[in-house]
Amino acid sequence: MKSGVRTWEAVREFALGLPEAFEDHPWGPEDCVVKVNKKIFVFLGNTDGPGQPGLSVKLKDEALHGHAMTAPGAEPTGYGLGRSGWVSVPMAGKGAPSVQVLCEWVEESYRTVALKRHVRELDERMRTEG
Repeated sequence: MKSGVRTWEAVREFALGLPEAFEDHPWGPEDCVVKVNKKIFVFLGNTDGPGQPGLSVKLKDEALHGHAMTAPGAEPTGYGLGRSGWVSVPMAGKGAPSVQVLCEWVEESYRTVALKRHVRELDERMRTEG
């Protein structure tokens, strides 16, 4: 479980480092989401529950979506979000995706909901940081 918490913290830190991203708790302190322009791009839940930490991201790219769905325990996100490309993936356990892969999915989800100016800022940041 500790590796899942470390992964959760690393993914949360990455998400909050994206241009104009901010944390919110719309359903209470136990449900962490990260938003840009008032739109959720990653559901992080929490690390205190009985299950493994996980995340949900919106992946419109078919290849990324397909890759995410191959992760152990991955499934379409509930509440009908799965029909729109949202995928829920556990962050720990045998065969769980690496932090790097999870962050790539978070970035893709961010790009899906962010404004064009946010995406330009991210692209420029990536160019200058190499």
